[in-house]
Amino acid sequence: MDFSEILGSMGVIAWTVVGILFIMSVYIIMIAIERWLTYNQARKQSRAYVTSVSESISKGNIDEALALGEQYNKSHLAKVLSSGLLEMQAHVKSKEIPGEAMEASRRAIERAISINIQNFKKGLSGLATIGSTAPFVGLFGTTFGIINAFQGMAKEENAGIGAVAAGISEALITTALGLAVAVPAVWFYNIFTNKIDTFTVEMDNSSSELIDYFLKKRSEGRG
Repeated sequence: MDFSEILGSMGVIAWTVVGILFIMSVYIIMIAIERWLTYNQARKQSRAYVTSVSESISKGNIDEALALGEQYNKSHLAKVLSSGLLEMQAHVKSKEIPGEAMEASRRAIERAISINIQNFKKGLSGLATIGSTAPFVGLFGTTFGIINAFQGMAKEENAGIGAVAAGISEALITTALGLAVAVPAVWFYNIFTNKIDTFTVEMDNSSSELIDYFLKKRSEGRG
């Protein structure tokens, strides 16, 4: 049997399994492209933002630093630091004590980090689900392929390889497709998870540096 004959001999259940796996594969491709573009934009803009905002903060120009945050709105670092700077600016304007301003900025930064992490994780749960379930979806088709093979043997008195070839081929195809869908899903999930871990470290480090800067300015003001 050639491949076209194998496909022609596949039953409804096998084609249903193939359809489900196809939908899963489309989802993987869509999420992989969208997340890859999102992470690349975040990384590139963050590199440019850090270089520019460091100079603004060192001059004490919070307004300029906030303007840079709006300019680099795809940067995860810009979102985090802008949250802290905006909260500090609001407290300075209201003339609240520095200690409260520091604590408010720290809480704003923590909230921004949590929001960014959740945004970065969008779609990854789907990849994890597909990576863990796609082999079982393929196995479901495999089971019915084996059943068809035994049915073919039961119908033939002198059952040869031809009686079971269609069922065995159907079983192997669904098994292979299940693995072919699951493996890329797991790969992409691990790659993107590692990127999120890197972004989280970057956000933690940048927020710590901003808080240290505020503490330094607070000490200078007391001196």
